[in-house]
Amino acid sequence: MTYTENIRLALQAIKSNRLRTMLTALIIAIGLSALVGILTTLDAVKKSMTEAFSNMGANSFTIRNRGTGIRIGGPGQDAKPFKSIRYEDAVAFKNRLAVPADVTISVIASRASTAKYNKEKTNPNIVVQGIDENGLKAQGLDLTLGRNFSKAEAEQGTDVCIIGNELSNSLFKHESPTDKIITVGSSRLKVIGVLGSKGSSLGNNTDRAVFIPLHKAKVINSNANPSYTLTITVANNDQMDNVIGEATAEFRNVRKIKITEPNNFEITKSDAVAQTLFENLKYIAIGGVAIGVITLIGASIGLMNIMLVSVTERTREIGIRKAIGANPSVIRKQFLIEAVVICLMGGAMGILFGILLGNAISLAMGGSFIIPWLFIFGGFALCVLVGILSGYYPARKASKLDPVEALRYE
Repeated sequence: MTYTENIRLALQAIKSNRLRTMLTALIIAIGLSALVGILTTLDAVKKSMTEAFSNMGANSFTIRNRGTGIRIGGPGQDAKPFKSIRYEDAVAFKNRLAVPADVTISVIASRASTAKYNKEKTNPNIVVQGIDENGLKAQGLDLTLGRNFSKAEAEQGTDVCIIGNELSNSLFKHESPTDKIITVGSSRLKVIGVLGSKGSSLGNNTDRAVFIPLHKAKVINSNANPSYTLTITVANNDQMDNVIGEATAEFRNVRKIKITEPNNFEITKSDAVAQTLFENLKYIAIGGVAIGVITLIGASIGLMNIMLVSVTERTREIGIRKAIGANPSVIRKQFLIEAVVICLMGGAMGILFGILLGNAISLAMGGSFIIPWLFIFGGFALCVLVGILSGYYPARKASKLDPVEALRYE
């Protein structure tokens, strides 16, 4: 008997027990939905993070007063605090570092400001960040209107600003924002530039941000003891280690750290945060796989039970087929194919639901829609494996039935 005939008989058996088949397929679908959904979400998050960090520049590192403190799972441990990096220290370092690299100074002046223009007003969720003339480049931001800060504006704290795309659309619905005066907090600022839409990444939404000259941020900063961040970008990644060494030595001199004392600041490469997150995301992936596998084990047990019931119900049919010439191999293949078909039905539903669920979470987090081809093919392969493992014992039992006894079965 051909495989085509076996598949036809398997489909007939499935149709005759639609409810039982659909319930079993649904259990398999739930297991694969959990597995594919979590893995798809993680893939989308990794892609979004990679894009975010690549926009910041792979050939850069940051000097700050404390580490990122990012940890998912593992023992809890707070980032070691160091004294704040003062404005004077940051400026001195920028002026004294004699290496082929661009130094950017930035600081958050406020995280909950309100922006106003005429009758238009935003919610108090505007981030105000002070940057120098290299700040936009260091963060991978591009202007769609206007111009960047000049070095003089950054150092003198001129009352000018660059606003995000979403903020521009909120305040200036029918007119150009350039050269208009807006009120941010208690400061009146002239808009000289508008950023292109960037979206939200890692909780940082530049579309709702206001960028002001660095010295202006120093004057209006809502934090009594702000810590400035230094970002150093090198032209060639091969120079990274040398520049880090030079920057470490120079900043130690600026901070007047003795030779016997350790650094009271931390240096982080631009890709180190991403690598840390990727490492920690493995724990979530392991948990997702465990949930999916446990559910699939339950589904496979249910499928095996259904196949055993099916063998018992169709004992007389098996006896008739053996009596007209079907050998044990043909009987075994029929029941195995039936188990695999049920698994593939559930797998198709599970993979579809998993992809939709994973991408829905990804889009809600500001990520992009992806089609995880590896998980799709892997999911179908897993379905075939589950079908074979669950159906083998019932198929073997059916193939070993004595045809005479099977024909006498009522």
